[in-house]
Amino acid sequence: MSENDFISVHTKVLCVIGYPIEHSMSPIMHNAAIRDLNLKYIYLAFNILPRNLNLAVDGIKTFDIKGINVTLPFKQKIMKYLDEVDPVAQEIGAVNTIKNEGGYLSSRNTDAEGAMKALLDAGYKVSGKNVLLLGAGGAARTLAFMMAKDSNKMVIANRTEKRAEQLANEIKRKFGINIEGKNNSIRVLKEEAKKTDILVNTTPLGMYPNIDKSPIPAEFLHKDLLVFDVVYNPLKTKLMKDANEKGCNTLGGLDMLVNQGALAFEWWTNRKPNIELMKNKIIEVLGML
Repeated sequence: MSENDFISVHTKVLCVIGYPIEHSMSPIMHNAAIRDLNLKYIYLAFNILPRNLNLAVDGIKTFDIKGINVTLPFKQKIMKYLDEVDPVAQEIGAVNTIKNEGGYLSSRNTDAEGAMKALLDAGYKVSGKNVLLLGAGGAARTLAFMMAKDSNKMVIANRTEKRAEQLANEIKRKFGINIEGKNNSIRVLKEEAKKTDILVNTTPLGMYPNIDKSPIPAEFLHKDLLVFDVVYNPLKTKLMKDANEKGCNTLGGLDMLVNQGALAFEWWTNRKPNIELMKNKIIEVLGML
């Protein structure tokens, strides 16, 4: 055993906060990277009740937690407690990564960078494409801001139409682009899917344990679509299976997850993690569930 196999007073803490947090794969991939680089760190997951977010931020400072990932429902709400928000995260209006330097909390949004890298690595470009984005929550917000500027047109479809319209209007005011917010009725999905090049699912539909659900009927998919599902558990969702059967190209959420995690890890530790190791560890764990 090496010295770094032991947790001691010198072990630095990294974490993810959210509610609920039980599903998170972040501890799996980050601890694998930590062991691979023989670093004196440990990565934990903390389930934070929404009413206790301010106390959690105080705890981060008190316990000198060095790096923090932020997931639902805190990506927007936590911003008011931070000392610095980088321009990209400020533009998006959400953060997912915080660095604590002596109580000074700076933040980034590595979700956006991670998603774009996943698309580019898979050989896909958003430029000039028509995008149909399902959902209007935190992940939708990040992907909408990331993709809308380059797209020909974007439609955000959500169960609550008002939320979709609010997000679309906010992006339109900032960038003056062709974007609309609509409800996700069967009629709207059928009509918009016909004109879509890239379909993005940011909803939890299809996520474990509800693996037999999909956010859009299979018959609305067509072979010219790229289907990007940010869900990563299961690795192949019902939406992706339906899309494959229709001849669509598909991209799952695992690469986005690993990319954003690797960017955060490097920012915290100044060390580049082994991305393939992180990815394969998650695949190994998901295969046992």
